[in-house]
Amino acid sequence: LKVIAIDEQLRVIYEDNVHFDKDLPEFKTQGGVYIHSDRLTVTSPVLMWVKALDMILEKMKSSGFNFSQVRALSGAGQQHGSVFWKKGSIQILKNASSELPLHQSLKGCFSVSNSPIWMDSSTAFQCRELEKAVGGAQHLASVTGSRAYERFTGNQIAKIYSQNPEVYKQAERISLVSGFAASLFLGTYAPIDYSDGSGMNLLQIWEKAWSKSCLDACAPGLEEKLGWPVPSHSVLGPISPYYSQRYGFSPDCKIVAFTGDNPASLAGMRLQEGDIAISLGTSDTLFLWIQEPTPALEGHILCNPVDSQTYMALLCFKNGSLMRERIRDDCASGSWDEFSKALSSTVAGNSGNLGFYFDVMEITPEAVGIHRFNRDNQKVVPRFPKEVEIRALIEGQFMAKRIHAEKLGYKVCKYDENY
Repeated sequence: LKVIAIDEQLRVIYEDNVHFDKDLPEFKTQGGVYIHSDRLTVTSPVLMWVKALDMILEKMKSSGFNFSQVRALSGAGQQHGSVFWKKGSIQILKNASSELPLHQSLKGCFSVSNSPIWMDSSTAFQCRELEKAVGGAQHLASVTGSRAYERFTGNQIAKIYSQNPEVYKQAERISLVSGFAASLFLGTYAPIDYSDGSGMNLLQIWEKAWSKSCLDACAPGLEEKLGWPVPSHSVLGPISPYYSQRYGFSPDCKIVAFTGDNPASLAGMRLQEGDIAISLGTSDTLFLWIQEPTPALEGHILCNPVDSQTYMALLCFKNGSLMRERIRDDCASGSWDEFSKALSSTVAGNSGNLGFYFDVMEITPEAVGIHRFNRDNQKVVPRFPKEVEIRALIEGQFMAKRIHAEKLGYKVCKYDENY
């Protein structure tokens, strides 16, 4: 859990964090999560998140942070995680005693104590059922922005309902992690925002309303438990009196809707129409501002957090930096300097040589293996010369990003030197 405070010039005046494993060892998480025995189910304890919030605010208080100066507060939460509030929790949230840390007041508030999160992949059956119920994967993507994904919240809710209907029945509200965090500050249930809501397989991205057929396919009475979605930049209301009394926040401090981590990245990087951002991590992620998306079987279309009339596209490529590091080790003696020199020594287009490098099953597209082709479109085995291999990897990865972005409706404009 991270906190950052900025002034009106966007200068960072305070930052800190709480490390779940290290600072909250009593929850016995690894990487902030529990990986269950089936290796598919992955959850996080809800109370750990609440306790982390208590802890970070206490750290700020003891460092002398002036909470009364805070004019507004917002946040980002990991996408796809869900929190199930037990019946009656809203009263406890509203009336929490400022004498107690929040986790003590809320310890009986959750009908599911370990929240399903984005790493969970245990809902393959529910995904198939949802796609079947609404007329196929492409139709589901056209309505909700994505085909059925195992981590998406609708499928997670369907699993909880089918395995334990009583637990589902006990929940009066189901929040995404972002809305759950906003609720803690608001002192009442915060609505789901359009952007994070687009990662559920439940929201009609064009109408910004829940899809009745998707809701019905997942669980009965679901609309009531989700509440009504709102634009991602909505001011939800003033901060709960709990924080004014316990920490000295101004009662006028506004809570702005929290959103998912991916939409927040688009907002935080200040992308505008036509811009692309690429995160080169273990997985490569590409996100972009888009006016007229065409949802496909690969990638995701989400509502844009900054402008509710436009969209953002999100593509994830699993074979990212680990693949680049392997080719660096094989072809450049493990040195990025050598790798860069080899890349510079070859021409753009690689004289027609092209490669696709998937050590593990790729997400976009679903493929595995190393595939090399020469300018005559003939397969090359066993491998290219080292410099050619390095350029084939880099060009192949970036061409794939462009092609899949174009499939989702992104248009690459011709460069205008008079612009």
